[in-house]
Amino acid sequence: MSSENLPQSPEQQLRKPRVAVVFGGRSSEHGISIVTAGAVLNAIDRTKYDVLPIGITTDGRWALTADEPERMAIADRKMPDVAQLAESAEGSVVLSVDPGSREVVYSEPGSVPKALGEVDVVFPVLHGPYGEDGTLQGLLELSGVPYVGAGVLASAVGQDKDYMKRVFTSFGLPVGPYVVVRPREWDADPAAARKRIVDFAGDHGWPLFVKPARAGSSIGITKVDDLSGLDEAIEEARRHDPKFLVESLLRGREIECGVLEFEDGPRASVPAEIPPVTSHDFYDFEAKYIDSASGIVPAPLTEEQTAEVQRLAVEAFEAVSCEGLVRADFFLTEDGSFVINEINTLPGFTPISMYPRMWQESGVSYQELVDRLIQAALNRPTGLR
Repeated sequence: MSSENLPQSPEQQLRKPRVAVVFGGRSSEHGISIVTAGAVLNAIDRTKYDVLPIGITTDGRWALTADEPERMAIADRKMPDVAQLAESAEGSVVLSVDPGSREVVYSEPGSVPKALGEVDVVFPVLHGPYGEDGTLQGLLELSGVPYVGAGVLASAVGQDKDYMKRVFTSFGLPVGPYVVVRPREWDADPAAARKRIVDFAGDHGWPLFVKPARAGSSIGITKVDDLSGLDEAIEEARRHDPKFLVESLLRGREIECGVLEFEDGPRASVPAEIPPVTSHDFYDFEAKYIDSASGIVPAPLTEEQTAEVQRLAVEAFEAVSCEGLVRADFFLTEDGSFVINEINTLPGFTPISMYPRMWQESGVSYQELVDRLIQAALNRPTGLR
């Protein structure tokens, strides 16, 4: 019997829903995930919900952390770390995989495990592998616990830029030129793989962007202006993911659009524009999070352009079978057409992030945005749907 069909006790009926905010994780986006969690914790309405903050360390331990959002900020250009926020260096949190129970248990070596009560919904703010890629979502499906955001398949596709672009293409969405190098291909014959990239550059020209296939927040991306920088860029991408892809430069404007699931289906926000970043070679991690490069919201587009990018954003959401939220990133090319670059199923959610800013401009405050996502998750069953 699934947990959503279990009879509720009078105590369960009276108590507020408990939201577990899960953050940190094993990916290279560990720090920015914590910053996002701090913003979400600040925004959750404590008159409506109880909150349980759970941090995942870089080695994968689920740790109980204090509900102290002020400690989850970037300080002196340094990212926070779950190990510094954990209440114990060894204690761990365990979520039952029995769908008949949503009990969370905390244990420390040499101590009797302590029940922390049931969790009604998980708000994952993990970015990158082992959180945004369907792995956590699969665990929550096994446990019968509702969660914010996309399901297993949509999360996996949304994390892997290779398969994401394949899905977009199959649904007729416009994508730019790219080439993918898989781990076995590189391990078997790196010279042949490198030649394929050089041939791609010959067809599409320099510069190129070399990217990890399954990372986000612009981590591990290098803009390569000529052949001399290619090997170093490949090494940097493979440091984050053994699978990488190479994209040609699309000349045009960077446009983003948020999608949010409402009761009547997904809707698109007003779009934003990411202007050229003069202090950085492109809109990289430091530009986004350390130096707080700001986008223009709403983007200075015509009514027709705005309607078109909103339509494409919702189509991308539906093509990947997303739920909850998505940020869709586009290029408005010099010939006036939109090309989709990627989607993010758990986009940046800090106070300066583009997704909440676009919805703020669309009339949905940060607090309402968080509440809508929690309510949508509570109303959506786990399992096949």
